[in-house]
Amino acid sequence: MKKLVLVILSVLLLLYPVGVYFGLQYFNARVIGALLLSILLIRILLLKNQLSMARVKPLLPLAIAGVLVAIVIIVFNDPLVVKFHPVVISFASLVIFARTLIYPPSMIETFARMGEPDLPESGVVYTRKVTMVWCGFFVLNLSIAFYTAVWASMDVWLLYNGLISYLLMGLLFAGEYIVRLRTLKRAVV
Repeated sequence: MKKLVLVILSVLLLLYPVGVYFGLQYFNARVIGALLLSILLIRILLLKNQLSMARVKPLLPLAIAGVLVAIVIIVFNDPLVVKFHPVVISFASLVIFARTLIYPPSMIETFARMGEPDLPESGVVYTRKVTMVWCGFFVLNLSIAFYTAVWASMDVWLLYNGLISYLLMGLLFAGEYIVRLRTLKRAVV
């Protein structure tokens, strides 16, 4: 049951831009902020027993950033602030990933070691490069999300933050996976 609730909450967070798009037509920003805060707090409470686990711990700063955004939305009750959630999440992701480049292991190395604890040095170098690519993606994503929040129409904001950014993330995941398979194939041959 707990896993099902976590999946539902995760889907709701992914659908945040759609919720904002339709929610602002019927409610003020404060209601959307309160719903976001509720979803995030329930999710954190359900994950609290797993927070010491390596795969959940790196995501805690993102949850905290989301909670802070929700509180700001509630306090200011401004539709513009509601549109900044994707910007803040991309910025927090950038900070988290970039910090691991300064203080290793890199974020992608941390994820890779979950499946392969004895990662070779070539894997460490590769995962560091992939972490750098993700940092570049987060810079691009937060820049576009910022632009759409401030200067674009609500339709453009929804299109980018509710669809295009997810497609770009998926392409980056898929592209990295293909490169990794080719890299591993060359290493074996």
